[in-house]
Amino acid sequence: MSKVTTLSEFIMAKQADFPFATGELSRLLNDIAVASKIVSRDVRKAGLVDHILGAQGDVNVQGEEQQKLDVVADNQFIKAFEYGGEVCGIASEENDDFVAFTSEISKNGKYVVLFDPLDGSSNIDVNVSIGTIFSIYHRVSEVGTEATLEDMLQKGQEQIAAGYVLYGSSTMLVYTSGRGVNGFTLDPSIGEFCLSHPNMKMPETGRLYAMNEGNINICEKGVQDYIAYCQSYENDKGAPYSGRYIGSLVADFHRNMIKGGIYIYPGTNSAPEGRLRLLYECNPLAFIAEQAGGLATTGRERILNIEPHRLHQRVPLFIGSKQMVEKAMSLLH
Repeated sequence: MSKVTTLSEFIMAKQADFPFATGELSRLLNDIAVASKIVSRDVRKAGLVDHILGAQGDVNVQGEEQQKLDVVADNQFIKAFEYGGEVCGIASEENDDFVAFTSEISKNGKYVVLFDPLDGSSNIDVNVSIGTIFSIYHRVSEVGTEATLEDMLQKGQEQIAAGYVLYGSSTMLVYTSGRGVNGFTLDPSIGEFCLSHPNMKMPETGRLYAMNEGNINICEKGVQDYIAYCQSYENDKGAPYSGRYIGSLVADFHRNMIKGGIYIYPGTNSAPEGRLRLLYECNPLAFIAEQAGGLATTGRERILNIEPHRLHQRVPLFIGSKQMVEKAMSLLH
């Protein structure tokens, strides 16, 4: 029987790749793993416990109704980052403004984390896979002071690590620190994330596309042309692609990571910037996609090159297998 490599062991083995981190990044990734296990536990029992299932009654800064489990997950991750000591501040999709931690140990933290605590949370009540997305940066403000807005508004290309946790039929944590992508599956019998998908590579092409086609008539012509291409017998496969849209970004992205495909959330007439958040969703998934051999663009511009101007900035997203994203871009004008 081959030896099982746990996430903690893997992180420690890779620590030598980041001599500047002196262990802080390793501890931070382990903090994320612990918080993910707690959220995974709560997701598993959500249908049994009324106080964590359903709507909270509040509306977040995005104008979306907050689910109870959204708030539980957000609080759990914030506690992990605040008490861990490596993070000086965070920004979350669920909060109007960033949070600067005020303890002396936190003010000496070298990192900031931007995250979506529970992506796809509108699917909670119908038991569809949901996820957590996170992005880690070095702070740019002076160590020993409180975090600033400038710490949060960094280009995606400045990320030092990013990842997601998928709460599905099994719980998986996938992350990159800029040297490839690795996936870990939670073994509930031992309570550990174990290396299950080493050196993940996204296929260069595929036959799956994911988009909310209910919006197709209010998309620009290039997007309509690409979907028509996917559905035709005239495409590169000689047969229509398969449409697979879960409506949970982490789940849609993870499927394309494994099988190849493209995920599209374009701008529309009513929402020209699209609906997805640059800092909490697009940047971290773009970093992962590129590290796995894929592409991530707005349709015209590399996601990781975008200069953020506000915390909850939205951008269109075309992400997935390299050849499929390139074909979609070729049809946009």
